[in-house]
Amino acid sequence: MMNYSVSERRIRNNRIRRRRQLKHHIVMFITTVLLISCFSVCFFSFKAKAQSGSEEIAYKYYKSITVENGDTIWDYAEKYADSEYYDSYDCYIKEVIRINSLSDDSIQSGQYIIIPYYSYEFVG
Repeated sequence: MMNYSVSERRIRNNRIRRRRQLKHHIVMFITTVLLISCFSVCFFSFKAKAQSGSEEIAYKYYKSITVENGDTIWDYAEKYADSEYYDSYDCYIKEVIRINSLSDDSIQSGQYIIIPYYSYEFVG
């Protein structure tokens, strides 16, 4: 008889332990789902805010021009170099030299060169 009551107690304690474990697993599952949901909402809301800005997008274009008599790359830099995209006219001039494979900043009348510029209008 003594064995029977010890066995019953062991069975009862095992049931109680399993119920606690089940409750613990359920609570952990719900907590995990809530945390994942919160992080997902936060992440995607920041991403959506970053994309919904009202800033205009500037597009970079290139155009081929014929150098007129007396023109210099410096003149084109003053006309086309946007201070928002170029730190200085020198940076713009270096880009023009690189694009056109020039050895220096000298250009000649009648020569064709490619000039970069930025525009807020999309030309597609």
